[in-house]
Amino acid sequence: MDVDISTILGCSLCIILGGLTFAAYKLGLWYQLFHKTETKSPRHGGESVAEVLRAHGVKFVFTLVGGHISPILVACEKVGIRIVDTRHEATAVFAADAVARLSGTVGVAAVTAGPGLTNTVTAVKNAQMAESPLLLIGGAAGTMLQGRGALQDIDQMSLFKPLCKFCASVRTIREIVPVVRKALAIAQSGTPGPVFVEFPIDTLYPYHLVAREFGVKNPPKGLTGKIVTWYLQNHLSNLFAGAWEPRDTLPLPVEIPQATDDQVQRCIELVSRAKKPVILLGSQATLPPTPVDDIRKALETLGIPCFLGGMSRGMLGKDSPIHIRQNRRDALKEADLVVLAGTVCDFRLSYGRVLNRRSRIIAVNRDKSQLLKNSDMFWKPTVAIQGDAGSFLQRLSKGLKGYKCPEDWPQSLKKGDITKEKANRAKADEKTEHHLNPLSVLHRVDELMAEDSIIVADGGDFVGSAAYIMRPRGPLRWLDPGAFGTLGVGGGFALGAKLCRPDSEVWIIYGDGSLGYSVAEYDTFTRHKTPVISVVGNDACWSQISREQVPILGSNVGCGLAFTDYHTVAIGFGGTGYLIGRENEAELDDIIREAQRQSKEGKSTLLNVLIGKTNFREGSISV
Repeated sequence: MDVDISTILGCSLCIILGGLTFAAYKLGLWYQLFHKTETKSPRHGGESVAEVLRAHGVKFVFTLVGGHISPILVACEKVGIRIVDTRHEATAVFAADAVARLSGTVGVAAVTAGPGLTNTVTAVKNAQMAESPLLLIGGAAGTMLQGRGALQDIDQMSLFKPLCKFCASVRTIREIVPVVRKALAIAQSGTPGPVFVEFPIDTLYPYHLVAREFGVKNPPKGLTGKIVTWYLQNHLSNLFAGAWEPRDTLPLPVEIPQATDDQVQRCIELVSRAKKPVILLGSQATLPPTPVDDIRKALETLGIPCFLGGMSRGMLGKDSPIHIRQNRRDALKEADLVVLAGTVCDFRLSYGRVLNRRSRIIAVNRDKSQLLKNSDMFWKPTVAIQGDAGSFLQRLSKGLKGYKCPEDWPQSLKKGDITKEKANRAKADEKTEHHLNPLSVLHRVDELMAEDSIIVADGGDFVGSAAYIMRPRGPLRWLDPGAFGTLGVGGGFALGAKLCRPDSEVWIIYGDGSLGYSVAEYDTFTRHKTPVISVVGNDACWSQISREQVPILGSNVGCGLAFTDYHTVAIGFGGTGYLIGRENEAELDDIIREAQRQSKEGKSTLLNVLIGKTNFREGSISV
């Protein structure tokens, strides 16, 4: 067989040229031909991050400081973004989560590399499951040192890919603006959630400082030394090439799924024929773009009885005739149509088993997997809509103009509500064997707190009771962790809430177990002048666990705590604290009013309330 040497040589040359071209691309040689590296510029990558955040209306960045991220924090402060430093990285993320929920924008937290980031994992997972749009900014080892044993260098991307909608590691300064813009848009699009952007330290500091670190003091002699020196110099040049060219920092479009006109029309027909419809609202119903007040008006126009869960608590105000708080299971058995507006058939609805199989079910959710959760086993949607729940309800109300739910249905449910709440109130009047009745304490707090109060729920047993007693006065005035049931959200959620609503009272309802996670944030409240009021149900026990563990397994091991002087801790961090027991129970109302007065004057208060055991038990606090 004849071999064409010229063909072989031509192919080989093409392969070599292709390889060289690819290598030149990867080394940034082509880009450097057309874009200047400004070696004398004092600017740094942190300024690019700050410019994008400011253009997106970010007002706060929550952090626990570290050298890897200092340029971002300094640059943000210079452009008017408030830097709020906390005592734990998880608190920073929880605070950003609260800001996202209350403001309708993306919450932002920035933490240092390695352990700074690993400390946020639980809070990021909580934001993912709560569907909160959140940007986590993380420091990292320099681009040339990753994987070489640098300080706090770990594979951070692998940690956060399962938790975040989008993860990126910035490799050059010119990437910062487009990567952060993309991350912020993705966080808000579709089903909102957390995103993560990693910033190696050499992408954030000025050229002269990075060059000093890149310099090889004693390079090997000969050809190897020249190659190493050239490679490092080229890497440095590529890192800063085109860094300060003008780039668009404005927000990218946010994509939100919507119900089709045909789907809405079919739902209009189903609702119009229903005699006993019920709406179950979840947190998704409060998401942008539809204002919560418009959703409230739509619900009031429909007149359909509503059960509110998660962030939708308070949607209908304190005493709405269509807001039903009790006997949900019985109502669902009787209903002939159920609208799941952002509500998921997970453990909170017994995986769908509480739904009547004869009921028509309209399910609306932005997330397809959540929309159809357990529909293969315990329930079947009549109409399943992958779309935004809030705008769907508004369109449904407009399409049903003139419709009004049969009045006897919500009235009968409300009558059951009143009966159940009277029984609960009677339990609050009972004397416990020791200390105060927690139900009585919660009723008194609910009666005295201001109309604009925001309630933060962080705990198990005590907070479970609070969910059935305390009534948020309006939309977006209740914060709980959501489906993940995370303890420790209190300090961060309260911090974010107070910054978003500085004129509102912010109340944290703590269990004595959950308080331990974030009591140190009383220092943060003091330093940043963000006064809150905490009510700690102190029964010296992880009671929610003990209640099941003792009768089933016969041991209270691991469940016992102490009647600790938590109020003294708050005083040590610059707040005010009160111990409340049987001896001064009569003073409780006066102490609450004093806490409110001090809050207005800028001082945080912790009410350490010694409580006894009751037989009051209710279900999950989040829907």
